[in-house]
Parts: sequence; C-alpha cells; structure tokens
Amino acid sequence: MEHLSRPGHDPAEPSPDESLSVGDPVLRKSRLLSRPCDTCIFNPGNKMHLAVGRLRHLVTETCRQESYIVCHSTLPHYLYPDAKPAICRGFADRYRTQALQLMERLFGFVEVDPPQPPHPGTTSEGEALQ
Repeated sequence: MEHLSRPGHDPAEPSPDESLSVGDPVLRKSRLLSRPCDTCIFNPGNKMHLAVGRLRHLVTETCRQESYIVCHSTLPHYLYPDAKPAICRGFADRYRTQALQLMERLFGFVEVDPPQPPHPGTTSEGEALQ
C-alpha cells in the first residue's frame, strides 16, 4: 500500500487502493467527525497547502458524484495509523449529497472525535514516559 505523504500526492485525496469504509461494523452506522479536525480543508488558512482551485475541484467532483469527503486525518497510514476513516465534518456541514442523506435516513451517524496527536510526555499508545 502506498504512503499518502509521498511527493506529488495530494493527502486530501486517498490512493485508489485504500480501503475507505466509513461504516462502523458493530454499530452499523457511518462514522462522522464530531467537529472539523485541526487541519480541515474547509477551515480558513489552507493548512493542508492545497493547490489553488484544488478544494473547489474536490467539492465539485464529490457533489457531482453525490458522495462525501473522507477526512484526511482519518485516512489509513496518513498521520494517525489507528484512526478509522470518517466523513469530513467540514464537508458534511456544508453539503447535503444523496449519499449523506441516505446514510442519515437509513442508519444514522455515529460521531467520532477527530484523531489527536499524543499528549507531550506520552507514547503513541498513551502510556506515560518515565
């Protein structure tokens, strides 16, 4: 599987071979971030350093496909390897595509917090350093 931060790859768009199910198999609901992540592509300031027009293109194509955007911080092997793919809150708060409407009506969403870096003084598993 390719690493998403390779040169020339837009981290806001997953590789075609990535498994990006936002479905929670236990709750049988779709994961939706409870709030935008710290570097949400919809936040002011272009913290993801997207090329001019890239966000517009992502939104246009996603809406044309009546789909949704998966939050980049929940993409496999991006920043937080234990994160499960979830729908971008910034997108879901702004657009009502057919896929989002169907998910909401048929199953509902389970809101999950955006992944966060470990606190200073802890390991990636959350254990305190001595």
